[in-house]
Amino acid sequence: MKLLTLKRVGYKGGTWGVLFDENDPFCVTGEREWLNNKPDISCIPKGEYTIERTISPKFSETFEVMSVPGRGDILFHKGNIPHVDSKGCVLLGENFGILAGVTAVLASGLAFTEFMDRLKGQDQAKLVILEV
Repeated sequence: MKLLTLKRVGYKGGTWGVLFDENDPFCVTGEREWLNNKPDISCIPKGEYTIERTISPKFSETFEVMSVPGRGDILFHKGNIPHVDSKGCVLLGENFGILAGVTAVLASGLAFTEFMDRLKGQDQAKLVILEV
């Protein structure tokens, strides 16, 4: 099973990270701030999860983070600003930058395409989330 590791590296105005495919960093991430794992408004706890391929009515084909205590429908998807574009999901980008005056992940479409390409032929993968 493919191993993805999300290393969280910053926490001002959101939760910011770098996503690795094995040892290869390939995109950045943006999540909401930690608010005790509350549905729709918090990032998820650090730990180990399985992600599974799914079809979302809003985001089409993607991967869902499974078995998050008290949570569901946590997807990887396109978006820039966690407080605007995410309800507890993981946004993917090529780099960090400023958008509408706040920190954001940029070039999200490119990053999401690479994410899906790296998981081509996989229906599941292991996700490890670390606090650095």
